[in-house]
Amino acid sequence: MSLFSQSGFDATLEHIPGITFVDQWESHVAKVGDKVFAVLRPDERLVVKVSEESFEILTAMEGIDQAPYFAKRKWVSIDKTSPLGEEDVLHYLRRSYDLVSEGLTKKLRAELGIVPIGR
Repeated sequence: MSLFSQSGFDATLEHIPGITFVDQWESHVAKVGDKVFAVLRPDERLVVKVSEESFEILTAMEGIDQAPYFAKRKWVSIDKTSPLGEEDVLHYLRRSYDLVSEGLTKKLRAELGIVPIGR
């Protein structure tokens, strides 16, 4: 199943603690604690949050661009034709989840069953 299809996207992410899916912005959106961490656009692009270092590296690659409306916060849009393999894309999806969930309160992370990174 492809991460760039809604069924593959949902099946890959649904087991991660605290995740909800909504359809908004004419896209399929994954949230943790009501905060967006991934967007599956209808044009088969994934939008995820990345670190500053990854942002610089990834946006230099073919098929990966600054995400519209999110770029100031280090979000990238990954086309399914990018040179990233499925495991690489999965890594960036999980990292986006980690980056966004780190910004949640300790209480909310505990309520959602999110284990602190490094434990």
